[in-house]
Amino acid sequence: MSTAQASDTAASAPEGRGPLDRFFEITKRGSTPGSEVRGGIVTFVTMAYIVILNPIILSGGVDVDGNSLGFGQVAAVTALTAGVMTILFGLVTRLPFAFAAGLGINSFLAVSVVGQVTWPEAMGLVVINGLIIVLLAATGLRRMIFDAVPLALKTAITVGIGLFIAFIGFVDSGFVTATGASSPPVGLGVEGSIATVPALLFVLTLLLTGVLMARKVKAGLLIGLVTGTVASVVVEAIWNIGPRFGADGTENPGGWGLTVPELPSQIVSLPDLSLIGQVSFGSFERIGVLAATMLVFTLVFTNFFDAMGTMTGLSREAGLADAKGDFPRLRSALIVEGVGAVAGGVTSSSSNTVFIESGSGIGEGARTGLANVVTGALFLLAMFFTPLTTIVPSEIAAAALVIVGALMMAQIRHIDLTDLSALIPVFLTVTVMPLTYSIANGIGAGFVSWVVIRSLSGKAREISPLLWIVAAGFVVFFARGPIEAALG
Repeated sequence: MSTAQASDTAASAPEGRGPLDRFFEITKRGSTPGSEVRGGIVTFVTMAYIVILNPIILSGGVDVDGNSLGFGQVAAVTALTAGVMTILFGLVTRLPFAFAAGLGINSFLAVSVVGQVTWPEAMGLVVINGLIIVLLAATGLRRMIFDAVPLALKTAITVGIGLFIAFIGFVDSGFVTATGASSPPVGLGVEGSIATVPALLFVLTLLLTGVLMARKVKAGLLIGLVTGTVASVVVEAIWNIGPRFGADGTENPGGWGLTVPELPSQIVSLPDLSLIGQVSFGSFERIGVLAATMLVFTLVFTNFFDAMGTMTGLSREAGLADAKGDFPRLRSALIVEGVGAVAGGVTSSSSNTVFIESGSGIGEGARTGLANVVTGALFLLAMFFTPLTTIVPSEIAAAALVIVGALMMAQIRHIDLTDLSALIPVFLTVTVMPLTYSIANGIGAGFVSWVVIRSLSGKAREISPLLWIVAAGFVVFFARGPIEAALG
């Protein structure tokens, strides 16, 4: 059904008579309970990989005290938070947009944040980020700030995060490795070759998943992950490759990275929810108010623009947006999205936000929050099967990271690259993120260069005062080392 058809059907359809129909406006939006259930199931199947991928990303980060999060623990709270937030969003907004841990923010936490603070302190920053987003949404400032940032920069942030995620995937898989030399700093595999079985399985999983998604196979990403994992279990059982780093400190260059793909002793278990409440706000004391504030600033921006863009796109796909891009219960949606960040910090699952994969359920016919209730219930059920997630090696999950990165990079088609005053800031945003291994650096480079280049190109009047303030904040961010030294 096209967007126009969906809108016409929704406008002409009679009000449903049952309380469930009236509450979710199922008939009014031209849908049926069956379509909502099918859409909710498809959305879950498409998103289920996050229960595997989020633990791999977060458990791979070692904090400043040398501690890491347990794989099974993160899997359990990932499923719990996604389930609760997806159901809450569906009940409050009546929209079919499912929630889960955001890939951009969890990568930022594992790579850039926990090297400076502890995991509880990192999650404290996520909670603060969520509270700020809730405040901005409740006051209407979130919409104002979103409108102040040029579309080209909004899109460039998404593209840059995509390349950053893909680069992490290449490194985690062993496809790209450090050379140990000043030039080139990285290279292909082992001395320029794909010389290990885990790296080869990464390549095969990447190609298989790419074929499935190119052929528009539903749940292609999940099928690729499952197939690659099964192949890894078989290979490990036959050749006993073992871990890359042994318990005695020995190194096996051809071994598996984070996890060895072996069948667990049990498939079903009670979820370990001990990470809930492991939150601290001591980062401001540990690294200083300025540095901690800039980390929160980066979290807010990453969360802020990704969610707004995703919800706008999904509402249009579902035929629920008007000509201006507004959709039903917009303010409520923005507030609940901020609550997702708070919930993700409290549970140590990272900030939860709207997932673009919800579009698969919309394509199946979902138009209301009833689909979210179905998706959320399936996430809650998945909590009891978290032992299965421990068998997925990082090399296989890395293939999903690369695929997701490619999907995010596709957004660059919406940017007009013929104007150099826009091209250069966009280019800096996109390239600085992966090359410096920092989302914050990429966003800052883009904002500062946009203000400087556009204003000195005779386009200063086109720049919002809010954007000037943001750019000034990033100037302070880039100079925080000398500033802190001067103040100390």
